[in-house]
Amino acid sequence: MDHIELRNTLVAAGRVLCANGQDDLTRGHVSARLPDNPDLFLMKPHSVGLDELTPESLLTIDLDGNVVAGEGRRHSEAFIHTEIYRARPDVGAMLHTHPTHCVALTASGEPLRPVSQPGALFFEALGLYEDTINLIRSPEMGQGVARALGQGRAVLLKHHGIVCTGATTEEAVIGAIMLENAAQIQLIADASGSRSEPFPPEDVAKLRDALSKPEQFKINFNYLARRLD
Repeated sequence: MDHIELRNTLVAAGRVLCANGQDDLTRGHVSARLPDNPDLFLMKPHSVGLDELTPESLLTIDLDGNVVAGEGRRHSEAFIHTEIYRARPDVGAMLHTHPTHCVALTASGEPLRPVSQPGALFFEALGLYEDTINLIRSPEMGQGVARALGQGRAVLLKHHGIVCTGATTEEAVIGAIMLENAAQIQLIADASGSRSEPFPPEDVAKLRDALSKPEQFKINFNYLARRLD
């Protein structure tokens, strides 16, 4: 993927996220590594909505959090991105949002369980960051989020939001949408006051692996993008 295509994909990602319950005023951000330089990444600027992104508005940022290209203001939470990219060479894109049901789930004190197909995607692949409810505004705090993520797919920030990663932008976006759906289903199920018996871990792991196919993320991302045309 070249730089132009990557910029266009990030713009589409912002629109898809907003259309699927991941927006919170101008808060939240999405980023992706440059294909020819993994020490630089493109990121949404401050003060605009995810659905207002344009290819030209994206900032180029290094792993120290410096803006090396672009005219906008950098998000103060850029250190979520810098420290996860530094710790996880396999991560090509990520996002941080504040989806309602994910935040509510962290407030419930319950871990996410594989009570649905979306939940199975995060089986043994979801961390929890509990250090603070505050904004992640320093490299040290970003390192804490990266540690909580570990080798997982996503991390819940207690009472705050989520960080979802992927090899591609499409994977990170579809993952975030599925994580919110999983949290919503679990909260509804728990509100019923009863629980069914879980499926065996090996059965859940098999579904997780089936849902993790790279082409599936791209297919579903493209579908959601087409719905906005």
